[in-house]
Amino acid sequence: MATSNSAALLRAQCAAATRLLVMENLLDYSGHVSVRAPDRDAFYIQPAMQPRTDVTADSLVLVDFNRKTIEGSERPPVEIAIHAEIYKARPDVQAVVHSHMELPIWFTMMEGVQLVPMRARAIRWRSGIPMDDDPSHIKTEAQGAKLARALGPHHAVLMRAHGSTLVAESLPALLVDAVHFDENARAQMQVMQAGRKPVPLTDAELEQIDRHEIGRAHV
Repeated sequence: MATSNSAALLRAQCAAATRLLVMENLLDYSGHVSVRAPDRDAFYIQPAMQPRTDVTADSLVLVDFNRKTIEGSERPPVEIAIHAEIYKARPDVQAVVHSHMELPIWFTMMEGVQLVPMRARAIRWRSGIPMDDDPSHIKTEAQGAKLARALGPHHAVLMRAHGSTLVAESLPALLVDAVHFDENARAQMQVMQAGRKPVPLTDAELEQIDRHEIGRAHV
C-alpha cells in the first residue's frame, strides 16, 4: 500500500509540475517531465501527443530503463532515452525535465561565452553547467548515454542548439530549479545586452550563500 500511495503521489506531482512549467512558459508543445517510479527500474512520463496543459496523473505512462512501455496505452515521447539513461547513470536523481527554454539555448550558440551562476539561487549549478554537442533529437540509447556522461555529477546540462535537461532529487525541487535556471540565464543575458561583462558569483560568495541556504527538504 505504501508503494501504491507513493506512486500515486509521484504521478500527481509529475502532472502538476508539467502544467506549472507550461504556465511559467518554460515548457511548450514539446519537452517533458519524468519521475522515477518507486521500487522498480522505470519512470513515469507524459504521452507524446498529449498537450502539456492537459497532463494528468492518470494520463502518464510507465516506461522501463530499456524504453519499453509497461503501463499505459499511449506512446511516450520520442526522447525517452534522455530520461532512461540519466536514471541509469544517476541513482540519486529522482526527477528529470527536458525543455527548450530559449535563453539557456542561446548560450550554446555563442563562442567564448559560458552560462555561469549569476543569481543567488544559481548555487544549485555551482559545480558547472556542461554542454552536450549533439543538436539532434536524442532518440537512441547511445545518444542518451552520451548526454548522461556530459551531465556527469551536475544538476543541469545544455544541449547544443536544442535545449537543456535538469535533474533533481524530487519533483518540487525540479520545478523550483527550472524557474531559477531560466532566471539565471536571463540575468546573464541582460548584463551582456547592456554591453557589460558578466560578473558571476565568486566561490566565496557561493560559500556564503550555501551557509545561509534553506535546506532543499523545505522546497
